[in-house]
Amino acid sequence: MTTLLHRRFDTGLVDRLVSEAPATITNLTDDHRRSLSARFRAAAMVGHQRLDAWSVEQAGRAQRAFAWSPRTARRVLASGALRRVEVQPSLTLLDAVRDEVADQLLRATSGFTRSGSLAHWLASSANPVIGLVTSEALGWAVQLDEVVRSISYPRSIAESDTYYDVSLARTTLRGRRDVIVMNDERRVVIRVSSGAPGKSAGHGLRADLTIDALADPGGFAPVRFIGLWPDAGVCLSVDGSMNDLRAGARDLVRSAVARRRARAPIAA
Repeated sequence: MTTLLHRRFDTGLVDRLVSEAPATITNLTDDHRRSLSARFRAAAMVGHQRLDAWSVEQAGRAQRAFAWSPRTARRVLASGALRRVEVQPSLTLLDAVRDEVADQLLRATSGFTRSGSLAHWLASSANPVIGLVTSEALGWAVQLDEVVRSISYPRSIAESDTYYDVSLARTTLRGRRDVIVMNDERRVVIRVSSGAPGKSAGHGLRADLTIDALADPGGFAPVRFIGLWPDAGVCLSVDGSMNDLRAGARDLVRSAVARRRARAPIAA
């Protein structure tokens, strides 16, 4: 049985979810990793594939190719801006966002970027687009900052999302995370999303939980994974139990199988 919880998002909710999180930390062993790798190898396609929570929520259906835009860039820039404010509290969020954008542009002019990166896209964008990017990033930073300020436990803005390369399966798993909260040795991960959660949002949350555990060097899972949708005032959370980790792994494998079947040539 899984432990998906649905709550109305309000001030103090995250603190309650952190304090009530399970005391037991689940560990994924090498045997678990080998078993998962074997399942992904059985579902492998020609070429490399990347799976994430959105792939699970879409049941492996084909997705549009990723492209940078003010909306897709805002999360990266906002997280970087909040990390700047953590180091330099005198910075306003607007100044921090502007500094983050300027740093990305500096990377591009210095030649330390690759084609297709955020810095490369920003450097090739017109001034009005840069203005839209700054506005979107500021709005996201304000929203994320409100979430962070509501947490009384030690917390930090995640440096990056989590990535796990499945051995010999030509598959990379990408897990989203925005805030990491520590309650003693127990880790709680928070993911913030826009809009409202769909019917399969719980499956996506379990996938992110599983990927986070796989990406951890010791295989230790977060004791709880929290998904926040501030626009809708909704919160979903799932515990880091072995049942939920297995459910997340099954959903990821099912997405890989569905994607392979969708791309398989139809027999004449």
